[in-house]
Amino acid sequence: MTDFHLDLSPLKEPLGFIKLLEWLFAVFAFAPCGGYKGVTTLLISCHGAVNNTITASFSYPFRLNTVVFTPPDPTRCNGTWTDVYLVGNFSTSAQFFVAFGVLIFFYCMMALVFYIGYMHAYRNGSNFPMIDYVFTLCAAFLWLVSTAAWAKALVDIKISTGYRIVEEIPACKIVGSSCVFASVTSMGSLNVSVVFGLVNMILWGGNAWFVYKESSLHKPDSNSPKSGFYPPTAGI
Repeated sequence: MTDFHLDLSPLKEPLGFIKLLEWLFAVFAFAPCGGYKGVTTLLISCHGAVNNTITASFSYPFRLNTVVFTPPDPTRCNGTWTDVYLVGNFSTSAQFFVAFGVLIFFYCMMALVFYIGYMHAYRNGSNFPMIDYVFTLCAAFLWLVSTAAWAKALVDIKISTGYRIVEEIPACKIVGSSCVFASVTSMGSLNVSVVFGLVNMILWGGNAWFVYKESSLHKPDSNSPKSGFYPPTAGI
């Protein structure tokens, strides 16, 4: 590794500028998902209680099957109320999406340091352009996979915390009891995370061309002999 030479000019080129966008957009993808906290609320009428509010608080990594509703009253509806949990465990998809986004965040930081400090080495025989190219292709594919998995999980989370949850509560089906869905915390930020997951996939896919141009697959080896037609020299 040669000495560090600060040069911000690569950030003005597509290679560096797009990497900067990838670094920023990775945060917009994983941060809304990893920092989300929500509450779903029901109104319960049962033995000894009328329109009492019960809530269930959930958050990342969305292990909803471990989240229990608060009881409607101290008597638990005269013994007719049992603990009710939300449905589903979506931690695998959520954690995969967030972990991959964090990995991309740190990789882009490392790549940007290399671009602005060691570009002279990057373009003079180092293996980093090829590593960068292979990683870029893999990242574009994994953004597609992780975003698709997280988008499907988000749809299921909305179902599990929405109005259909009333159908999963046995106490609501007892004669003299009723349950009404009241509200759930907005999931707009989670929708944003999915959108930026798709944006990142497109961004990394497009950046593959610029990274490819820096790799040995595009640039001829300077040490290899040049081929061409050489006319015969005339004899004396």
